[in-house]
Amino acid sequence: MPQYNKADLERRMAGAVESLKGDLSGLRTGRANTMLLDPVTVEVYGAHMPLNQIATVSAPEPRMLSVQVWDKSNVGPTDKAIRSAGLGLNPIVDGQTLRLPIPDLTEERRKELAKLAGKYTENARIAVRNVRRDGMDSLKTDEKKGEISEDERKRFETEVQKLTDATIADLDATAAAKEKEILGQ
Repeated sequence: MPQYNKADLERRMAGAVESLKGDLSGLRTGRANTMLLDPVTVEVYGAHMPLNQIATVSAPEPRMLSVQVWDKSNVGPTDKAIRSAGLGLNPIVDGQTLRLPIPDLTEERRKELAKLAGKYTENARIAVRNVRRDGMDSLKTDEKKGEISEDERKRFETEVQKLTDATIADLDATAAAKEKEILGQ
């Protein structure tokens, strides 16, 4: 039975696009948004966990986020994770609550956010290229096993490449729209 599965490749590539959209939605352009902290992972209990699994994140004010850490021993690692996430946020620790004042969007801050959006986009492109590589490898395996011919492999490789190109174009369009929004153009 052939290993190549076009529907699986399409699903995985669409997942990369959705993941990018989720990451970009967390980059705020004007006010506090709890999704801003979605990419933050905290090293606790010997593992990296998403912030929302060890604390409650809320936006009590338009320019303030609040992180209520459930376990007192996780306050320090949470503070460290938020500071090192590259979001430009400096938590104020108040017991088990971290308050995150959202800085004004200066030109420098906008450029930082645009750079972060570019990093997220490149990670998504890498994920798509990895899916393409998996598809190409499964086609070569199928050909070696004699399940598909060389002509079929080449035709399927062309399909995979077209799917990859379309997905990367979608990623680039999504990133360009977010960058335009961030830079206020």
